[in-house]
Amino acid sequence: MPPASATEDWSNQPPVVIPAENGTGAPSDAIILLGSETGFENWEKLDGTPISWSIKDNVMTIVPKTGDIQTKLRFGNVQLHLEWKTPDPAEDTGTNRGNSGVFLMALYELQIYESYQYQTRLYYNGMAGSIYKQHAPLVNAARKPQTWQTFDIVFEAPVFNPDKTLKTPAYMTVFQNNVLILNHVELKGPMVYQGYPRYEFHATKLPLRLQEHSSRVSFRNIWIREL
Repeated sequence: MPPASATEDWSNQPPVVIPAENGTGAPSDAIILLGSETGFENWEKLDGTPISWSIKDNVMTIVPKTGDIQTKLRFGNVQLHLEWKTPDPAEDTGTNRGNSGVFLMALYELQIYESYQYQTRLYYNGMAGSIYKQHAPLVNAARKPQTWQTFDIVFEAPVFNPDKTLKTPAYMTVFQNNVLILNHVELKGPMVYQGYPRYEFHATKLPLRLQEHSSRVSFRNIWIREL
């Protein structure tokens, strides 16, 4: 039998990362996209012009009818943390209650919605924490309206072959409010509202996008780590 030292790996020392003092704060190697000292400067409209959402006390709130926003930086594989809050349900009409979304690589949507105890009737692969129209969450971990909620996401970007065909699909793992709701699920392609998703070749890094869907959803404490 070989000595114990035969299976000791000294070849690749992991870098030091200093965790935050609190459970949701950014670690030392994170890029802060929205925080106490950063805000609009990290974001732009999809056409590259300045955004029209509001920021007050480090909270960014959607202004309806102003359009989606995206980061100026581009990302591939990431760990992403963000906090979000839906408005008073009385503000919204029909099934458009607290409706927004987080688009990894501007294409792959994790849904934000008012889903507390199913008080809004909606298909399950469209509720909060779903991969929109692809995967329902394992559980409904939504908090009450007007209450801050968290998403902690690990996203693995798709990989394409040299001939631009798909080599490996994208995968996503998500914790909502510290509860595992999606466990390394395979994405079928970019989000589509009608029809079936399919992959098309795209760049290895693309922006993070937040959806404006006519509801005054708020965001705070957004940070990201490239993996």
